[in-house]
Amino acid sequence: MTQQNAPPDLTTYSILLKSCIRFRNLQLGKLVHRKLIQSRLELDSVVLNTLISLYSKCGDVDTARSIFEGMGNRRDLVSWSAMVSCFANNSMELQAICTFLDMLELGFYPNEYCFTAVIRASSNAKYSWIGEISYGSVLKTGYFEADVCVGCELIDMFAKSSGDLGSAYKVFEKMPERNLVTWTLMITRFAQLGCARDAINLFLDMELSGYAPDRFTYSSVLSACTELGLLALGKQLHSWVIRFGLALDVCVGYSLVNMYAKCTADGLVNDSRKTFDQMPAHNVMSWTAIITAYVQSGECDKEAIELFCGMISGQIQPNPFSFSSVLKACGNLSDPYEYAVKLGLASVNCVGNSLISMYAKSGRMEDARKAFDILFEKNWVSYNAIVDGYAKNMKFEETFLLFNEITDTGIGINAFTFASLLSGAASISAMGKGEQIHGRLLKEGLESNQCICNALISMDSRCGNIESAFQVFYQMEDRNVISWTSMITGVAKHGFAARALEMFRKMLEMGTKPNEITFVAVLSACSHVGMISEGRKHFDSMYKVHGIVPRMEHYACMIDLLGRSGLLVEAMEFISSMPFMADALVWRTLLGACRVHGNTELGKHAAEMILEQEPDDPAAYISLSNLHA
Repeated sequence: MTQQNAPPDLTTYSILLKSCIRFRNLQLGKLVHRKLIQSRLELDSVVLNTLISLYSKCGDVDTARSIFEGMGNRRDLVSWSAMVSCFANNSMELQAICTFLDMLELGFYPNEYCFTAVIRASSNAKYSWIGEISYGSVLKTGYFEADVCVGCELIDMFAKSSGDLGSAYKVFEKMPERNLVTWTLMITRFAQLGCARDAINLFLDMELSGYAPDRFTYSSVLSACTELGLLALGKQLHSWVIRFGLALDVCVGYSLVNMYAKCTADGLVNDSRKTFDQMPAHNVMSWTAIITAYVQSGECDKEAIELFCGMISGQIQPNPFSFSSVLKACGNLSDPYEYAVKLGLASVNCVGNSLISMYAKSGRMEDARKAFDILFEKNWVSYNAIVDGYAKNMKFEETFLLFNEITDTGIGINAFTFASLLSGAASISAMGKGEQIHGRLLKEGLESNQCICNALISMDSRCGNIESAFQVFYQMEDRNVISWTSMITGVAKHGFAARALEMFRKMLEMGTKPNEITFVAVLSACSHVGMISEGRKHFDSMYKVHGIVPRMEHYACMIDLLGRSGLLVEAMEFISSMPFMADALVWRTLLGACRVHGNTELGKHAAEMILEQEPDDPAAYISLSNLHA
C-alpha cells in the first residue's frame, strides 16, 4: 500500500493495531503508533481507544494513561472501560476503582466490560465492598444474565477477597449460562480453598452436564484427589488424561507427579518418577514436586540433590519450595557441603547462598564462611546472608569487617544489609558503631526505609537512647507491627509501663494488628507495674479478639505478673490450667517469685519441676538453697 503511494487511513491503522493486540506484539504496535503520528491524521476515539487497549495489554500503563488523559472530550464509554480494565489487569486496583467512580460522576453508565473490570479490581479484602455493590448493579441491569464473564469475575471476587465459597457457589448456581471456563473456575477455587470433596463432586456434575474437561480442570481435580488421598480416583483420572491426550501437558503432569508422591502409602516414588520422566517439558513446579517426593520418601536424598542439579542445569530457576526441599536433603547427608563441592555446585550462587543461610541458621558460622569463600562470584544476596549470619550469631567483629569489604567491592549495600548491621550493634549495645552505620545509611538515602527504621528503633532502645527511638518512630511515614512492637518493647524495658500500654492502645486505634511478640511486651509492661486486671484483660484478648494462641512465654509473663504481686496460689492454678505442659521457664518464674515472698513449699515444688525437665541445671539448686536460707 505505501509502495503504491496509497497512505493508510484510520480504518487501516485501527485494524493493524487490533492485530498487534491479538498477538501481544508491543514493539510492532509501537511502530504502527509512530507511523500513525507521522501521518498527521486526526485521531478519532476509535483509534485512541484501540491504542489504550494495546498499551494496557502489553503492560505499558503509563502510555495508556497518557493517551486517555490526552483525549479530553473525545473520551466515550469504551475509553473509560478500557482504562478501568487497564488498571485492573495491571494490579492497580485503587486506580481502577477511582477511574470507575470518576466515570460515574461524569454521567457514563458502565457496560458489562466495565463492570467485569471493576469487579476484578475488587477481588481482595480491602475493596470487596465495591464488588458487592457492583454485584447488585449487574443483577438489576441484566448484565449478569447477558455475559458469562461477569459471573466468572463475581465467583473470583467472593473466593479471593474473603474465601467466601458459599457466595461464590450461589453466583455459580444463579448463572443462566455456564461454559467450561465457569465450571473449571469453580472447581479450582473449591480445590484451592480447602473444599476438595466439593471440587470432586462438582467435577462429576460437570461430566454429567456434558462438558469435556481441559488441562486446567484435570489439574485442579487431581489436586483435590491429592488433598483427600484418593489415589484410586486419581489413577482413574490419569487414565482419562492419557485417553484425551493431556498427559504430556506440564500442568497436568505436575499434578500427577504430586499426587503419586503424596498419596502412595509406602513412600515409594516409582510412579511419580515414571510420570515425571514421560513429561516432554518441565517447569519449576514439576521439578519441585519430584524433588520433594524423593526427600519425603526417606533415604533418597542424593537422588533429590541430583534432580535439583538437573533442574538448574536446565536453566529452570528454583523457587523457595525447591530450595527448602533440597536443603532438607542436604541436612540429612553427613556433609552436604562436600557433596555440593563434589557435584560442582558449591560455587554456584543460588546453591552457595542457600548453604550459607542453612549453616548460619544452625550457628555453624565456620561452615557458612567456607561456603561464602568458595563462591565464584559473590552478589549482594551472598553478602547479606553472611552478614546476617554473623550478626545473629554474635560475631560482631566479623560483621563489621565484612561491612567494609562490601563497601570496597562496589556491589552496593541495601536496606537488608544495614538492618543486619544495626541489629549487630544493638546486640552489643555498641551505640558508637550504630551511629556510624546511621550516618552511612543517611548518605545512601535509606533513612526512610521501613526495615531500616525498625532496626534503628530497636538499636536506640536497646542502647538506652529511648528519645532517639521515639524520634525515628514519629518520623516514619509507614509503620507496621514491627515498628510498634519495637517501640512498645523498648519503652516497657526502660520502666515506662504506662507509656508502653498507651502506645499499644494507639496501635490498635490505628488498625495495626498485634502479633505474639507485641503481647509479650504488653504483658511484661503490666507485670513491671503490677497491673493484674489489665494484664488479664490483654491475655484474654489474645485469642478472643486477635486470634493469637498464647505461647509459653505469654504464660510465663502472666506467672511473673501474679508472682510479683504475691498471688502465688493463683499463679500455681494458672499453671495447672495451661493447655500444655509448663516448661522450665515458667517454673523458674514461679520459683523466683516464691523466693521473693518466702513460700518454701511452693518453691520446692517449682524447683523439683525444673530439675525433672533439666536435671543438670545448677540455678535451680542455688535458688532452692536461697529459699531455705
